[in-house]
Amino acid sequence: MADIGTRLYTWLNGEKVGEDQFGNLYYRGKKAANGQRDKRWVVYKGEPEASKVPPAWHAWLHYTTDILPTGAEQMAKPWQKEHLPNLSGTDLAYRPPGHVLSGGKRDKATGDYEAWRPE
Repeated sequence: MADIGTRLYTWLNGEKVGEDQFGNLYYRGKKAANGQRDKRWVVYKGEPEASKVPPAWHAWLHYTTDILPTGAEQMAKPWQKEHLPNLSGTDLAYRPPGHVLSGGKRDKATGDYEAWRPE
């Protein structure tokens, strides 16, 4: 949820240009200063987390492309996985075997490790 300052700025100066599959809204400035690029920004749905921005919209936000992402650009290639936001710090974060929060039990060593001993 955007704070009141962002909402006011967006209402006064923003032109909505699109929305992604996560509900994030994308804007550009109504007027660009002479010789400058237009401002571009995102208003996140829910918690503001930059990793929630899909690659096609990231490219537009960072002026890699001036073409607005449409359904065709957002379609995944057969080899691509679905975009996931950063899950660090959540219950869904990856925890390797042996991690304290995953039970703390590691598999026994397989015997291919030999500890170094100084002579």
